[in-house]
Amino acid sequence: MESFPSQTKEFIYGTFVYQYELIRQDRKTLGLTITPDLQIFVKCPRAAHDERIELFLKKKWFWLQKQLHFFKKYKHKVYKKEYVSGEGFLYLGRQYTLIVKRASYERVSVSRGVITVQTREGVANSAHTKRMIDAWYQDRAKTVFVERYEEMQKRFEYDSCPTLGIRTMDKRWGSLLKNTLLLNPKLIQAPKECLDYVIVHELCHVRHKDHGKEFWKLLDKKYPNWQKVKEKLEILMA
Repeated sequence: MESFPSQTKEFIYGTFVYQYELIRQDRKTLGLTITPDLQIFVKCPRAAHDERIELFLKKKWFWLQKQLHFFKKYKHKVYKKEYVSGEGFLYLGRQYTLIVKRASYERVSVSRGVITVQTREGVANSAHTKRMIDAWYQDRAKTVFVERYEEMQKRFEYDSCPTLGIRTMDKRWGSLLKNTLLLNPKLIQAPKECLDYVIVHELCHVRHKDHGKEFWKLLDKKYPNWQKVKEKLEILMA
C-alpha cells in the first residue's frame, strides 16, 4: 500500500488538544493507532477531507481516551524517575525538563520550561535531588493551594469555610474531614483548573455530605462543565 509523507495535525475536543500524525494512503477506510509512547497516528484515504477526518476522530474519542489512559498508566508503572538532567516533571499541568547543576548553594527554580536544581551535593546524588524537588513541590503546593482555595471560596455563600490541609492520599484528590478540606499534594502537578475543580467539589460537600442529586446540582452550578476537567485530571495524572 502506497503511503504519502505524514502531516502533523491537531485535533481539539472540548478542553483537550491532541497532536497526531496524519498518513494518507491508497485505502478506503480510516484507521486510528495509539502507540505505547503515546503517539497518535491516523491513516486515511488519499483524498479524505478534513471534515471526514474530524468526524472520525470525534466518533473515536472515547476509545482514544481509554487507550491513552491505559498506556499512560503502564508508562508510569514501568518507568521510575532517576532525578537526573533531561527527565520531565509536571508542574501546574505543564511539562518541564530537569537540569541539575553543582553549585555553592541549594536552590530549585523554574524558568522557560526548565526546572533547575542547583546543589552542593553534585549531579550524581539523585537521592538528594529528589529530596530537593519534593520539598520544592511541597512549598509550591502550600502557596498555590491557598491562593486557589481563597479564590474558589468566593463561589459559595458560606459563613465560614473548612480549614485547608494537605495530605498524601492513595485514591483521592481531595477529602472533607470534619472541618478540614484536604488536598492531595500531587495536585501541584495538575493544571489550576483541575485544582479548582477538586476544591469546588469538596466545598460542595460542606452542604451535601453524599453524592446525591442535590450535590451534583450544586456542583453543576458552581463549576459548569466539571466533567471535562475531571476527565482531564484523571488522564493527565494517571
